[in-house]
Amino acid sequence: MKALRILIMAFAIMMTSGAMAQTVYSSSGSNCGSIRSDGSVYSKSGSSIGKINSDGTVYNGSGSKIGKIDRDGTFWSKSGSRIGKLDSDGTVRNSSGSSIGKVESDGTVRSGSGSSIGRVSGVPKEWAAAYFFFFFD
Repeated sequence: MKALRILIMAFAIMMTSGAMAQTVYSSSGSNCGSIRSDGSVYSKSGSSIGKINSDGTVYNGSGSKIGKIDRDGTFWSKSGSRIGKLDSDGTVRNSSGSSIGKVESDGTVRSGSGSSIGRVSGVPKEWAAAYFFFFFD
């Protein structure tokens, strides 16, 4: 009975771990990588390519700071220059304010022309915008 409980617990932990990573898909539906619930970003081969901390600081795979995302959806470069903004409706804007894309509520990510460029669901829209437009793609 003890062995069965251990097996069930191990299975539950394994299932929980997998559910925490959200796959990032390209426009063709192929796996590009994943974003975990703690903000860790991975390539499709499983290598760490970065992290988005809870305070919005963005790091590359080597642990160097490469930018920041403010709570209002503003994206900053590592040097402190404003590089973009995510509006409340999901519109992604560059530093000039021009629309360069959109993150829809279902996780679909679109280019400025409206074409699908990918999809990721289950993560904040800011993280999807960071991945596809500013830091990781």
